[in-house]
This record gives sequence, C-alpha cells and structure tokens, in this order.
Amino acid sequence: MRTVTVVGASLSGLYAARELRAQGFDGRLVIVGDEPHRPYDRPPLSKDFLTGRADEDQLALTDAEESAELDAEWLLGVRARGLDARGRTVVLDDGRTVSTDGVVIATGASARRLPGDELAGVHTLRTLDDARALRAELTAGQRRVVVIGGGFIGAETASSCAALGHDVTVVEAAPLPLLPQLGPDMAAVCAALHRRAGTVLITGTGVAGIRGSGGASPGAAIGVELSDGRFLPADVVIMGIGASPNTGWLAGSTLALNDGVLCDDGCATGLAQVVAVGDVARVGGTRTEHWTSATEQPRVAVGNLLAGRTVTTFRSLPYFWSDQYGARIQFAGRRRDTDTVRIIEGALDEGGPAEGGFLALYERAGRTTAVLGVDHPRPFTRVRRELARDENPVEPAAL
Repeated sequence: MRTVTVVGASLSGLYAARELRAQGFDGRLVIVGDEPHRPYDRPPLSKDFLTGRADEDQLALTDAEESAELDAEWLLGVRARGLDARGRTVVLDDGRTVSTDGVVIATGASARRLPGDELAGVHTLRTLDDARALRAELTAGQRRVVVIGGGFIGAETASSCAALGHDVTVVEAAPLPLLPQLGPDMAAVCAALHRRAGTVLITGTGVAGIRGSGGASPGAAIGVELSDGRFLPADVVIMGIGASPNTGWLAGSTLALNDGVLCDDGCATGLAQVVAVGDVARVGGTRTEHWTSATEQPRVAVGNLLAGRTVTTFRSLPYFWSDQYGARIQFAGRRRDTDTVRIIEGALDEGGPAEGGFLALYERAGRTTAVLGVDHPRPFTRVRRELARDENPVEPAAL
C-alpha cells in the first residue's frame, strides 16, 4: 500500500493519521478537510471558547513538530465530492482527484438545522467558524437567547450563555433533557441544573418555526414559535437538535449507508481497503458521537486497513462527559430503560446535586450496568474501570 487518504481533518481523522504512522505505514499520507483549519478540539467550543476562557490556539490538536513527524499532505478547505472505488480515487469539489490505495472515512457529522436558519441571529454550534460567530454576538451586549434542544450541545451552550449573563430559555421536545441517555430519574437532575442557574426550561413542546423581522431580505430572528402556540422573543436562537453524518459525498460509491457508513465490528466497510471512524461510522450497528469513540476506533480501523482484512474488532464501554453550570457530568455503561438507579455516594438537594455531587449506579438483575457521576470523578473512575474489565475493548476476530 503506497498511498492512504484520510478524508476528514477531524479528531478521528487526526488519530487515524497518527495510527498509520505508529503502525508502520511509511507511504504517502493525504489528509483532506473541508474546513480551512488544522484539526482542533470541538468540546471546548460550547464551553471555555464560547465564554472567552480559551482562545483558538488552545484548541489546536497538532503542533509544527507533530505535523513534521506525520509527513502528511494536507488538502484543507476543500470538500470531498465522491469516492471512485473502482478507480481508487477520491474526487474533490475543486476538480482534483487523489489516487489512493486505502481510504479512511472520517468526515464526521453536520449540525441539523431548521427552517429560518438564514436569519441573522440564528446559529448552530459544530465548527470553529460557528463558535466564532456565536461568541462575537454573545459578547456584543445583553441578549435574549433561545436554545432549541436540551441535549449535550444545547445544555452546554445554554450554560455558557447563562454564565455570560444572558437571559436564556431552553426548549426541549422530550419531557426532560438528556432523557434517552440518563433515564428519567437522572435526567430530572439535569433539569434541576438548568433551573438553579436561572435558565427557563420548557419541555414536552416542539418548535413550529423561527420568526424573522420580515421584509425583502431574510432579516433577523425575533423569536421562536412553539408547537403549542406560544411565542418566545429572542435576539439569538441556537439550534442544538443533533447532527447528521456527512455521507452525501459517498452517494454512488456502492458503500452501504444508513445513518452513517455501515461497518463491521472492526470499522471495515463493504469495500476493500476502506474503513470508517468517528461520528460518520456505524460500527457493528451503532453510531456513537462521542470523543472517546473518535479517539479509540482509529487504532482498530487502521490495523485492519493495513492488514487488508478484519483481524481485530472494536468494543469499548460507552462513556461521555458534559460540563453544565459548573457541574461535571460523567456517564459510562450500557443503560436500559428497565434498569433501576441507586445513589451510593453523595446526595440530591431539591432535585439537583448536593454540594460535592453524587455517584449513582444503574442496576439490572443484581449487577451494575452503568454509572453516573456528578462532580465525583475519582469514585466514578473506579466504577468505570470495574465495568470496563468485562468489556475487552479489542478482541481477536474469528479466523
């Protein structure tokens, strides 16, 4: 294999490039990225970067020394338009083609949008450019902010807006924020965090549309219309309603696509010498949009790419964290709706975490299936490690 192309200059794309060199690939390495920026860390965008506690140079995931060691050809600011598997080429939007022997698909996902996103004052928060635009608006003066969606991005962004002193309302269609991830008991704790901080939380109601100021031009957002008929005045509207995998460029490639690139348990696709990692990859039937998956999958994917077949598989304990209103929320495990939840350390105070936080176990048939910690990092890590012992992240594939 003389040339490998990593499509996506993302966190997972960078880790794939690192793994290629670490696992002995010394050929031509091409990294294609649709953004003009070198790889950067996305989690701080909704937190420290938005509030001004972190600058852009603190987001960088590479430096000059590592870039020299990778010895990669960076093609940035250009989008991949197609994958010609028969001709072994990646086709770019600007008409160029990259001939390649192997491909790592790491194109990530894009923020979902609603009608009205062309209005001034309406934002998503997925990229550095998104965060730049939103930060500029939030630091220009007092704003009425409506955040659509109470998931991770929505909650963290609402938290940052509240910390900046803005009037914040969160609209969540589900009965509670983070309900699918945490279940009703612990999702109620997250709802309490919003309310403690003075954020208005509206749940169980969808959004009918974003209202603009009218006129010949798109104008500016003036508020959000809810499905129950209410109207929320707003100067800034932030859409945090999830993300869609970036697979459009693969149409016609014969790759199997279904809410992501379908892969086996080793991140290998149905095309020889093509693997997928990160937010765009549906590995073994599951697509996971978390930092840990983006950093762990590339080791297995690259090993299988270089081997020419699936020799190892990927399995790790699901894990995520979120920072909201000064609280660090950590979760690990495989929760089901029928699991019971028990707080074993710390306590709740009026529905939210008491001072010092708490540790809660999810249990099923007498065994622990998942753990949630709020401001309880050491006990959480201990239980997470215990859960991971039975997971065996990398297992030999059947021969």
